Amino acid sequence: MSSEPTRRIVVFRHAKAEWSDVDDHERPLADRGRKDAPVAGRWLAGSGIDPDLALCSTSARTRETWKLAVPELSQRPRTVYEERMYEASLGELIALLNEVSDEVRDLVLIGHNPGMHALADALAGESDGDLLPRMNRTGFPTSAIAVLAFTGSWKGVEHGVGRLVAFWAPHA
Repeated sequence: MSSEPTRRIVVFRHAKAEWSDVDDHERPLADRGRKDAPVAGRWLAGSGIDPDLALCSTSARTRETWKLAVPELSQRPRTVYEERMYEASLGELIALLNEVSDEVRDLVLIGHNPGMHALADALAGESDGDLLPRMNRTGFPTSAIAVLAFTGSWKGVEHGVGRLVAFWAPHA
């Protein structure tokens, strides 16, 4: 049995956003997104995960999603609004994970597709039951949450390191 701590990565796609004439970075949530974000927060609270740290994209829709979801948690984690998460590639997201302090046990990332789906899929070397095919079938819709568990240091996060232990989406 490993003496390495088990860590969890919560991959959380922002809630449904409006399609409007504003710059993409400044798009607000749609009415459905404002309803779904607290529901996602309640699901996360019910999962038994109390994140130590949240890394949130700086876009308006991700900040609003987190603002509506976080009150549902039993405690508010330290939140860092990270510019590099906006339009981040899979490689950039993994690089961000590799920078996380090993004092952090559970981390939530609030970001965008295609990066959130790509990250959850790439890290999931295995999954409980049919979670991985189910996650990939849904296309990782807005407000979707994937939870991956792994052992070891954040510096060692790479393709296939995790086990997909939960997947949830409000309308899937």
